[in-house]
Amino acid sequence: MAPRVVSIEADGGSRGNPGPAGYGAVVRDPETGEVLAERSESLGTATNNVAEYQGLIAGLTAAAELGAAEVDVRMDSKLVVEQMCGRWQIKHPGLRPLAAQAAALVGRFTAVRFSWIPREQNRHADALANAAMDAAAGRPPATAAPERQAPAAATGRPAPAAAGQPATGSDPATAPASWEPRPTFTATRLILVRHGETPYTEQRRYSGRGDVPLSERGRAQVQATSARVAELAPSVAAVLSSPLSRCTATAASIAGALGDVPVRTEDDLIECDFGQWEGRTFAEVRQQWPGEMDAWLASPRVAPPGGESFTHVAERANRVVGGLLTAYPGETVVVVSHVSPIKLVLRDALAAGDGFLHRLFLDAAGISVLDMWPDGGVAVRTVNDTAHLAAL
Repeated sequence: MAPRVVSIEADGGSRGNPGPAGYGAVVRDPETGEVLAERSESLGTATNNVAEYQGLIAGLTAAAELGAAEVDVRMDSKLVVEQMCGRWQIKHPGLRPLAAQAAALVGRFTAVRFSWIPREQNRHADALANAAMDAAAGRPPATAAPERQAPAAATGRPAPAAAGQPATGSDPATAPASWEPRPTFTATRLILVRHGETPYTEQRRYSGRGDVPLSERGRAQVQATSARVAELAPSVAAVLSSPLSRCTATAASIAGALGDVPVRTEDDLIECDFGQWEGRTFAEVRQQWPGEMDAWLASPRVAPPGGESFTHVAERANRVVGGLLTAYPGETVVVVSHVSPIKLVLRDALAAGDGFLHRLFLDAAGISVLDMWPDGGVAVRTVNDTAHLAAL
């Protein structure tokens, strides 16, 4: 019988920050204290915070595998606890994909409660994490490691290509710095395509969740974009699209140019919900909501009236990117989406600040290309390529 409620104790660390890193997680019966599952793994070179998030992800995954409905998470990382509770901003771009991964797992339970505990109350997970750090540093395991630590083959952590888990060392901030070009065949290449024009594009209106179709010019743009994508990537593993018709039509054309690659719609790729601003011109919004617009432009945490913040859009976009890196290592994937999700992916890939969102312009049917490696390395190769549209 699956336990209804479990407690998770999780920890992670690195020797050097960044340095040899690892995590540990323990799932218990909160009434008896019985250990129901243990997880531990070395992460190579990473930071303390990355390792702590990986410990949380492993613990939540183990609790889900046990069939738990409610979870009490106990960690001695104030940062992870406060960020997961939404009280602290996730400023470091390298932690955003991991926080999004953890948030997606949280959504699988009916309730998850986070609490901070002193380190002395987290000794079991701490010992597992230290054993993993020893392994990462090439040291023999300490004799004080918990007796019931699961062997590497039974830790429950899937191999890097398994669905639902981030690739080991996937923090861009801790990837080895290098001026030397990396081999592209080991990277996952993402070709990010904004959909073609719609009547709202031409009229300079906010276009979020409304299902506005492509215009005649937009359909011509899509044909040119499809040919360009086929030149860039003769072989593509998958084509993903926002569920809105302006994107699915763009994606279908691209898939046809690639030899009828199947198109999969992904709800997390949908445009930002602009709430009361939907369908209104930029000038109308500036006139009717001057204060709200200033606040929105000043912070990605602020949503339009009745709408969605860019912080939330970023969480969605990061979930998609994390899933693609896991599912398609070393392959090329075409992602057809909207201005906001694509800008947010590029912001994080470039480790840029939030001002980037209002300084980058993305044309309809523009193409951006980035390579991402398993250790967190990123190479942004193209941003808003529109050369293929010059003749239109």
